[in-house]
Amino acid sequence: MKRAIFFSTVLAFAFSTAAAADAPASKVDAASVTSMTSGWPKASKDAIKNTMEKYGPPHEATSTMLVWHNNGPWKRTIIYSKAVPHHFPMVHDDVMQQWIDFRVKPEKYDEMAQYDGSVVLERTNGEMSARCDKEGANFLAINLAHDVAHGKKSVADARRFYADAIKQMKAGKMPPYMEKFQFDIPSGETGFKDKPAM
Repeated sequence: MKRAIFFSTVLAFAFSTAAAADAPASKVDAASVTSMTSGWPKASKDAIKNTMEKYGPPHEATSTMLVWHNNGPWKRTIIYSKAVPHHFPMVHDDVMQQWIDFRVKPEKYDEMAQYDGSVVLERTNGEMSARCDKEGANFLAINLAHDVAHGKKSVADARRFYADAIKQMKAGKMPPYMEKFQFDIPSGETGFKDKPAM
């Protein structure tokens, strides 16, 4: 009888530990976020406000960044306290970086870099991110990066499309490329582990 009780206790502990490991991380208190980001630049604060309204408080917070995991279609979202000035297609500050799983052929990397320097490819991880000041702009950047990667648009065409979409947004219209992904997010292994050289 004692063995049965001990065994069932061990099983219950194992299952509760496994469930805790699979549970989403607890979120940071919204009041704490407001307090700790009070000195951050306006672009960061605007991005925080919009992101929290849509996805709730972040899962992690430090003095320099807020992090959301698996928020909506994104694998990860980070809003930074330090803004990176960016002049394409107009002067603004890049403060919010968002990731998806994605694989790009190495021969396309030069074109991707020419298209937009705020689109970042990580071949080992199999991830692509865009860094701008609004989620809509990140959708736009990644949708166009997908088109460039698959030969659907040239670099010049993608840059023209990007600038035109931003003009439409500023005029009060939201182009589909800024609303959601226009392609299916890859599932499965998108990373490239490479091979040992020694």
